[in-house]
Amino acid sequence: MNPRTDWTTRAETGADIAAIREINLAAFDTAEEADLVDALRRDPAWIDGLSLVTLDDAGALVGYVLLTRAHIGDTPALCLGPCAVLPQYQKTGVGSAAIRAAFEAAKARGEHFVTVLGHPEYYPRFGFTRASTHGVTMKMSVPDDALMVLSLDTEPLPSGVIRYAAAFGDI
Repeated sequence: MNPRTDWTTRAETGADIAAIREINLAAFDTAEEADLVDALRRDPAWIDGLSLVTLDDAGALVGYVLLTRAHIGDTPALCLGPCAVLPQYQKTGVGSAAIRAAFEAAKARGEHFVTVLGHPEYYPRFGFTRASTHGVTMKMSVPDDALMVLSLDTEPLPSGVIRYAAAFGDI
């Protein structure tokens, strides 16, 4: 199946919160990501307009992505995660559409850098590269190929330790 490229995306609204939780619960084995999104909504790291949904042709929510404030050293950056897609829509381009829309929204707000701790086979397609090659690390030990960074423009990536929102815990 070829992924679609014409998915509709938009910023979440208050009416979407329950459906977003259901998408996260369906996409992951535990409630950890759904609970994280709920906690991030109450965290100062939350940035209005950087929580996006993907809709099917009938207008139902089928995908979700979140960017929240993080720092690389003292430099403001964004953290991508979670990205979730209903199981029956996975591998159809839903997640990619949400991520690309989130990056465009972030660029429009003057953001420069995004970090992700995720699947090394998936995220490089968006331009992510291994964080360690840029001198970017985390406090905790993670697989080197899973920690990635991206510059949304021509700004050179800063080096330093990533600091995530308090809702992520002590990572």
